[in-house]
Amino acid sequence: MSVAPISLWTAVMRRALALAELGRGGAAPNPMVGAVLLKDGQVVAEGFHRRAGSGHAEVECLRGIPAHLSRGADLVVSLEPCCHHGRTGPCTELILERGIARVVVATVDPNPLVAGQGLAALRRGGVETHSGLLAREARELNRNFFRRMERGRPWITLKWAQSLDGRIAAMAGARTLLSGAQSRLETLRLRAAHPGLLVGIGTALADDPRLGLDLPKGQIQGRAPHRLVLDSRARLPLESRLVRSAGEQALTVLCGSHAPASRVRALQACGVGVAVHASSHPPLDWVMAQALALGLDGLLVEGGAKVHGAFLEAGLVDEIHIVTAPLLLGRGVPCVEMPGGTLLSEWRLGLSRRLGADSWHVWRPKGDC
Repeated sequence: MSVAPISLWTAVMRRALALAELGRGGAAPNPMVGAVLLKDGQVVAEGFHRRAGSGHAEVECLRGIPAHLSRGADLVVSLEPCCHHGRTGPCTELILERGIARVVVATVDPNPLVAGQGLAALRRGGVETHSGLLAREARELNRNFFRRMERGRPWITLKWAQSLDGRIAAMAGARTLLSGAQSRLETLRLRAAHPGLLVGIGTALADDPRLGLDLPKGQIQGRAPHRLVLDSRARLPLESRLVRSAGEQALTVLCGSHAPASRVRALQACGVGVAVHASSHPPLDWVMAQALALGLDGLLVEGGAKVHGAFLEAGLVDEIHIVTAPLLLGRGVPCVEMPGGTLLSEWRLGLSRRLGADSWHVWRPKGDC
């Protein structure tokens, strides 16, 4: 990448990533992508992918741009341009038609339909290509998409609030409010950043949560997540806040073969989606498949202890958020119920901060990018 200093390319790529972020909540299940067009080192156009089925970032960036501005120009894109026919045509063909001289991407698209083939097509057409600039940031931005493409499952985040002695409730089946107001607001932001939110039936019965984004408009950016409840016997009460709000916010109950047909029909009559597995206790790989079928490539798992333990034991967790309140319960429900224990040696602390009186820690698996 000659002609312009690397600092300029980096600054422009950061702008492309910022543009991509504007598609959060709309682009899914497609990745968020931003694009910036440069001519003689000057920015002449920008664009981003707004929603699935609409123009890709490259299309939006080049829309209405005169031919003399695109010919011989540089295009900076946060993800490799597509080279296949989907809802829209290949961006590589548009780039070649518009006479772009150089394309700089942050990272290769993990979609098997692209996976380096987009850049290869551009090179065959005489376009100079570069990749790898701010690749880590680009992968983090679209971590749900990368996880789905590379491992065939959603990105999984666990989150719980606990006391200093590692308890999430004073007793089984009882709601215990632990975190403060600032932490609760941050929890809503975390929910808005995930297309799906999952809890176990124990949490649903004990807390009767709504699992929404109950704040004045504008305080939280993003959509209210699709709610999932692991409920093998379809015990979720019809009068629960989850069921009563099913018409306003999507709710799916995941049941096993022992769920009474009458209970399943009653939930469905209330507007609740119900999926039933052939076994009495739905396995997590089936749960992951159901989430993807619903278009949910990211799940925030908010409990309870058995659900946390099941996800950890299955090796399905990508990130853990732990909110620790400054109090001791002495006894009660542990944060994780897992036969082999929580293998903390396999995790590293990625972020630590204070939110009011609470401590908020984010953990990632060691070796994870």
